[in-house]
This record gives sequence, structure tokens and C-alpha cells, in this order.
Amino acid sequence: ALLSDAAHMLTDAGALILSLVVLRITQRPAGAHMTYGMRRAEVLSGQANGSVLVVLGLIVIYEGATRLIWPPAVEGRLVTAVAAVGVVVNVIAAVVLAKANRENLNVEGSFQHILTDLYAFLGTLVAGIVIMTTGYTRADAIASLFVAVLMVRSGFLLQRKAVRVLLEGAPTDMAPHAVGEAMARVPHVTEVHDLHVWEIAPGHPVLTAHVLVAADADCHATRRAVEALVRERFHITHTTLQVAHAPQQFLSIGRGTRA
Repeated sequence: ALLSDAAHMLTDAGALILSLVVLRITQRPAGAHMTYGMRRAEVLSGQANGSVLVVLGLIVIYEGATRLIWPPAVEGRLVTAVAAVGVVVNVIAAVVLAKANRENLNVEGSFQHILTDLYAFLGTLVAGIVIMTTGYTRADAIASLFVAVLMVRSGFLLQRKAVRVLLEGAPTDMAPHAVGEAMARVPHVTEVHDLHVWEIAPGHPVLTAHVLVAADADCHATRRAVEALVRERFHITHTTLQVAHAPQQFLSIGRGTRA
């Protein structure tokens, strides 16, 4: 259990260093070749953190299962003492990171590392106490398997969030059809199509759409009204709207038409 905790702590250190580097990178202004800037770097960081958690978790599962079958000698007092120190350190780190902006996948990845480590040390602490009081050495392997499951779960959730952004899926808390219906109800809007909603990074949604307005309406005033709607109701501040007048239909002939 302590070996799995140590490996996880090592990845925590790497995740925190990566987070600091990515935070500096994302502050760089947009340029000629990176017109959105480097905001996607936080998504790549979250994906890297998630990958490390999953791979490391699978390795720990293998090692834990081996030790469950062939339990080694375990020094319960040492396990308990080190785990207690680990709990204190990770509580402090988790409190600090919990105050940060966790919509940022980069920060969330670091927080998940620390939180999983806290749970891991708690499990190891319990295992050490069990070994000291009962001599049941398999508690060590059981604790390591508990750690591994937490690692794989956190890694999978991070990967899912990162992949959703990279595939330009709509934000999880936003239904594109609801956005389109609200836009279509704006006065003078006759039709909304080619609607796309995605995220540059979590918390930074982007919207593009083609909006048709009534022939006698003011295109620019209608566009401003639509932009205000999506900004105030859906918190989308980056919009690209192609606004045009709806074509006038002078004559339509079809089956059942009467002159």
C-alpha cells in the first residue's frame, strides 16, 4: 500500500509541476497561428493526468492482486506512521487546491490527484492499524486495491471530460436545441440553423449559427438582441452569428393549392 501511495505521490508532484507550466502557457495572448491562444493546453494537461492515473492504477491492481495471493511480511507500525503523515500532508494540499478554479481541467486534474492520494493514505492508515492489532497482512494488499480503484475512476472521469472538449462536444450543462429554440423566439427571428456550440476549454463556450430575420427587420439590432440573450441566459460570450434577411415568398404552388 505504501509503494502504491509513493508512486501516486510522485505522479502528484509531476501533475502539480505540469499544472504550473500549463497555467503560464494559457496566459499567452492569441497570435497569428494560435488565434484562440493556448487555452486547449489545460485540456491536454487534464488528459495527460487522467492517462497517468489509469495506467498507474492498473499497475497497482496487478501488484495488489499478487500480494493478496502471496502476502509479504508487513511492518504495521511503519505503515501506520507513514500513512498518518501522508493524510496530514494531503489534507493541507486538498484544502489549498479546493479554493482554486476547478472548472479548469488542468487544476481539476491536480485536485483529483491530491484527493485520490488522501483517500489512499486513509485506506493505508486503516490497513496499518488492522495489521498492528490483528496481524492480518493481507489488509495491505486490500488497501492497495482500494487505492487503485480510486485512481482508475478519477483517471477515467478526467479522460472523459478532456475527450468531450477535444471532440468539440457541447458543454455538459447546455443543450444546443434549447439554445436554438431560445434564439428562434427573439423578435423578428424567423429561423436558426447551422447552430454549433462547443468549448475552447471548460468554462469557455463558443457559439456559431446562421440566423434569418424578417425582411423588414433591422439585422444588426436583431443580432445584438440574440447575442444579449445567449450571453445573459446561457453565459456564452463568444458568438459568431451570420445574420441575413429571410427571402420573401411571393408564390408557392403545390398539391392542393387553390387559385
